[in-house]
Amino acid sequence: MSSQESWTVLEDAGERLDKYLSFRTDLSRTRIQELIEAGNAKVNGKRVRSSFRLRSNDAISLEIPESTPIEIRPEDIPLDILYEDEDIIVINKPKGMVVHPAPGVYSGTLVNALLYHCHDLSGINGRIRPGIVHRIDKDTTGCIVACKNDMAHQAIAAQLVDKTCHREYLAVADGIIDHDDGIIDAPIGRDPRDRQRMAVTELNSRSAVTHFHVRERFAQNTYLECALETGRTHQIRVHLKYIGHPVTGDPKYGSVCRLMDTQGQVLHAYRLTLVHPRSGKTMTFEAPLPAYFEELLTMLRQNV
Repeated sequence: MSSQESWTVLEDAGERLDKYLSFRTDLSRTRIQELIEAGNAKVNGKRVRSSFRLRSNDAISLEIPESTPIEIRPEDIPLDILYEDEDIIVINKPKGMVVHPAPGVYSGTLVNALLYHCHDLSGINGRIRPGIVHRIDKDTTGCIVACKNDMAHQAIAAQLVDKTCHREYLAVADGIIDHDDGIIDAPIGRDPRDRQRMAVTELNSRSAVTHFHVRERFAQNTYLECALETGRTHQIRVHLKYIGHPVTGDPKYGSVCRLMDTQGQVLHAYRLTLVHPRSGKTMTFEAPLPAYFEELLTMLRQNV
């Protein structure tokens, strides 16, 4: 059996096919090249080489052999819905929920919940990721938009590319960031020493820009807001580690929180601004801080 993934090229025109796919899957570049050579990857329905340079709006399909069949089932999982209409649905994602199925995780995801709740979801990203146009990490909470049809998906995806869709986060970081505002402009790619991690690197990387503003300083931590100019995997977590202030509680890029069990990074996607794909109206959605985040802030203020 095999699983089928698909993408439409938007912001990466000119990039090699094997590099493009290695950033969008958990497969090594060598494995990607093997699949391309075997004809498992196609561009606009045709076999191409690993070195093929992609063009804007190219349709890419990738068939990944699986040892067991994958069936993504609808699941009656409660959703905190911030907004919903015929085109989009905006969710306040809880901590611990994976956005879409991946090898070893085929249930309990946001996609499973959306399949139960919605009659239709866009199919641009294939049956493993229906409706999903952007992601937030498993232990990151907050705003995420899903699309119910291909028109909405293409419109929101284009906004992510041209930066008319804005994503703002709140985070607690380790240590004291002494300047009130800053821009972290550093390319991100797979960590050469650990493919499960990302890192600031010049090797097979992509540009990444994060803006931050300090809201509050404590004895050993900083409360800040971050705005994404790009949307790389683990971007805020990697960038804050890069400047020596990893997100508090982040087991992958930092260390556990000393005051309480945060169950992962203290990072919340609190605001999402987009242009509605049908009406053209600019809309802003906000997700309230989760209880654990508020509790940690209270503890930090008491220990200033």
